[in-house]
Amino acid sequence: MARPIKETPTLYGEDARVFEQKIANPKPVTKEDVLAARNAYDKFMSIAKFPF
Repeated sequence: MARPIKETPTLYGEDARVFEQKIANPKPVTKEDVLAARNAYDKFMSIAKFPF
């Protein structure tokens, strides 16, 4: 049987400010990163054998 999932702790102080700032201003993803992720996806899907 799986273990229960613990509650996520609440952030306070500087940690909360940094987290909120990073969520509000995400780092842009480069076209190279998107292409690399797409190539990895395509490779895995080409070898995956799922009975649908």
